[in-house]
Amino acid sequence: MTYAKQGDSVKIHYQGALSDGELFDSSRDRDPLEFKIGEQQVIPGFEKAVIGMSINEKKTVTIAAEDAYGPLMDQLIAQVGREQLPEDLTPELGMQLQMMQEAGEPLIVTVTEMDDKTITIDANHPLAGKDLTFDLDLVAIG
Repeated sequence: MTYAKQGDSVKIHYQGALSDGELFDSSRDRDPLEFKIGEQQVIPGFEKAVIGMSINEKKTVTIAAEDAYGPLMDQLIAQVGREQLPEDLTPELGMQLQMMQEAGEPLIVTVTEMDDKTITIDANHPLAGKDLTFDLDLVAIG
């Protein structure tokens, strides 16, 4: 029997849920996810969970935030005065905005709080600080 190992290309169907059971992603209605183990194309805990699986094996794993999208970092949350926003922008909770970093690279932030004078933006990944549970089904090793 062949088992997934470092350097293998794999195809896997998955379903991801938060600790409260809310689904956040699934490949069930599309092609399986394909990646090469060891090339850091997926979160570390996902890659570790696939290592040692065989074709058609199914399993459920919970990945701690540290092996997923990392901890929630307070330094990536900031308040911005509404006067700093473009005049034609009407911010809404949950809205994603693109900002330019000092080095000229784009940064996606999410509006998390608002009042009359400021908005709070968060540059953390939406799944940062959360443990994730995945149902995995390895369909191919290449």
